[in-house]
Order: sequence, then C-alpha cells, then structure tokens
Amino acid sequence: MPLKTAPGNPRELWQMRSRRVKKEREAVAWMLRGVQRPQIPCSVLLTRIGPTNGLDDDNLSRSLKGVRDQVAEWLGVNDRYSAQVRYRYAQHRAKAWSVRIEFGEPVSGAQFVLWIEA
Repeated sequence: MPLKTAPGNPRELWQMRSRRVKKEREAVAWMLRGVQRPQIPCSVLLTRIGPTNGLDDDNLSRSLKGVRDQVAEWLGVNDRYSAQVRYRYAQHRAKAWSVRIEFGEPVSGAQFVLWIEA
C-alpha cells in the first residue's frame, strides 16, 4: 500500500489536511495489525522514502506527524507527554513512496522493521 506523506508545510485547506492525515493513519493502523508490540521503553525510527531530494529536518518530522501519532496510539502511549518512546526521523530516496517504521531498544539497534510501500 503506497503512503506518500506531505511536506511539512503543505498549502492545503484544513478539510484536505484532515482527510490526508486520516488516510495516513488508517494505512499505518492497517499495516500494524497483527504485529507484536515492542516492550516499552523503546525507540522508533520513522523513515520517509520517496523520489524527491528530501526535506529539511523540521519539515521531515512534520511530514511524519500522522504516522507518529498512529504509532503512539498503537503502542498505547501519549506521545505528547510520554518520554518512554524516543522518535527519530530519516529519509531515503527511492522511486516509490513509502514509510519504513523500525522499532528498537532505546539505545541499541532495531528489533524488527515494518514497511508500508507500493
């Protein structure tokens, strides 16, 4: 399933943004079904993959906000107040749009990787 996240500051009406974020969250929720939750505390690496030259770091984190919110809901933590999950962001150039979600220990490498792609 393709998942194209918008740039951090898209010029769109609030209704369009709401629909886009809802679709992003639904795609992430669908892909997380049946995946075993990692133990908390953990780290989450969100990687935006697409055919662009990339975004600067503040727009990168904003573009993955819907994905982050759905991951936090799936983990059962409030990402606004909880320091139990550390989020990191990356981006990678590829022909198709997708998002990679990696869960790991707070300091060590990833335990498992989940791809959402075309």
